[in-house]
Amino acid sequence: MAELKTKPTDVDPLAFLESIPDPARRQDCAELFEMMSESAGEPPVMWGGSIVGFGSLQYRYASGHSGTWFRAGFASRKQALTLYLMLDLDRQGERLAALGKHKRGKGCLYIQRLADVDLEVLRELIAASFAQDRHGSCGGSH
Repeated sequence: MAELKTKPTDVDPLAFLESIPDPARRQDCAELFEMMSESAGEPPVMWGGSIVGFGSLQYRYASGHSGTWFRAGFASRKQALTLYLMLDLDRQGERLAALGKHKRGKGCLYIQRLADVDLEVLRELIAASFAQDRHGSCGGSH
């Protein structure tokens, strides 16, 4: 079984945020940091070189593959802010419809700017990600 390449690091998440060159993107990331911090109840950890992750969960797939992953996180990517949520996004239809301008993957939301979305709906999605069974299956892929 292949080992995950993205693992927790000792990099300071706040130092990482301060290193984001675009001021508007840096501000959006700071706001996401605060939103996720409110729901997490655990300190943030850098996963790999670019993901700020909050909380942790143990997962095990039917194949037997298991590991540890973060409950919610985000990354500042070239094309968009990427939010990693441990939700089955297929079951979040109403919230996603109310969210505003976004794209999505299996367990990710892609947002150009926080100004494009309803921040209260985004907070609800983040809180729902942390409310999932802490040792159950997760909706994201890794």
